[in-house]
Amino acid sequence: MNRLIGIVALSAVAGSLFACGESEGPPQVTAVEPILVTIAPVAAIDTAERLEAGGVVTARESASISSRIVATIAGMRVKAGDRVRAGDVLITLDARDITDYTGQARASAVAAEKTLTQARTALSAAEAEHRLAAAFQKRITTLLARDSATDQERDEAEARLSAAAARLAGTQAGIEGADAQLASARAAADVATATESFATVRAPFDGLVTERLIDPGNLAAPGVPLLRIETDGARQVVVRVDEARAAWVNAGDRVPVFVDTGAGPAADDKGLEGVIVEVAPGVGADQRTFTVKIALPPAVTARTGSFARVVFRGARRRALFVPAPAVQRHGQVLSVYVVQDGVARLRLIRAGVSSSEGVEVLTGLDAGESIVVSPPIRLLDGASVTAGHVPTRAGGPS
Repeated sequence: MNRLIGIVALSAVAGSLFACGESEGPPQVTAVEPILVTIAPVAAIDTAERLEAGGVVTARESASISSRIVATIAGMRVKAGDRVRAGDVLITLDARDITDYTGQARASAVAAEKTLTQARTALSAAEAEHRLAAAFQKRITTLLARDSATDQERDEAEARLSAAAARLAGTQAGIEGADAQLASARAAADVATATESFATVRAPFDGLVTERLIDPGNLAAPGVPLLRIETDGARQVVVRVDEARAAWVNAGDRVPVFVDTGAGPAADDKGLEGVIVEVAPGVGADQRTFTVKIALPPAVTARTGSFARVVFRGARRRALFVPAPAVQRHGQVLSVYVVQDGVARLRLIRAGVSSSEGVEVLTGLDAGESIVVSPPIRLLDGASVTAGHVPTRAGGPS
């Protein structure tokens, strides 16, 4: 039974092989129509070197508010996010000891004024006494010439005049001393009044409170930040640039600025147009860099402290560029289709920066080669193609 089943199976396999052998014939060749594509040449262009520098977004004006005296914070009138106007009270300090000293200084000034008044009264009396002594001495001298007065009377008159002159000089010196004392007392009172005013910390300009760094009850001291305030309106980017690039950075130049918003750059992000408004003439000895400030457009409301990249144009150089739509991206791999003898060949490339001139190709292509722009989905490596019109190169990243 098993032998019969094997014979039947062997016969079936042999029949199948015989049928297949009979069906074999010459291969059928199917003609494939070339794919119509648009091509463009790899262009060698003189372009400027791209120089990047990172920095932060800041307000045009900002201030770190601190106390000018050592005192306990009695009250905080604002918090982060509050808008203030110039002169608004921000912080009040406990300065009762300064207030007491101010009162003492004012009282000293009042006492000095009274001392000066007394000195002036004494001066008037000394002047009158001196005039009287001078007249008496003159009269005695006249009488003595007529033998109507004695030598003793003349000596007494001269002594009286000398004493009056001494008192007058002393009174005048007292006036000068009283004047100096009054000036000193008034200056001390002014200083005390000014110091007392430091107990109230006011806003230096209109702006926004961006940070509150201390709470009531803490001790304020000169140089210790209490609040940070910045002006509203236009922003700027402050960057540090290597001194070797100084020749390519000039005030008034327009440069692209890319502000980090946290969402990542868009594929067609060409950045903001900033204007260089300040170039520091000095170079920092520690890092050999100089500070550059770039004004952003007025409509930009980026948060201060955000990271920003500024692109400066450097020296001219020769580079290869292709249209952005020609570059295909698969993860981190970039490729283009190169047309050679009517056949599309996939070519891996390494790309540089994107600009209005297109995508810079660092390796993988040679100048003058023809590449496919906006490759069709059905285009594969080795496919036959026929070229369409050659477009003008379009810039921007792919």
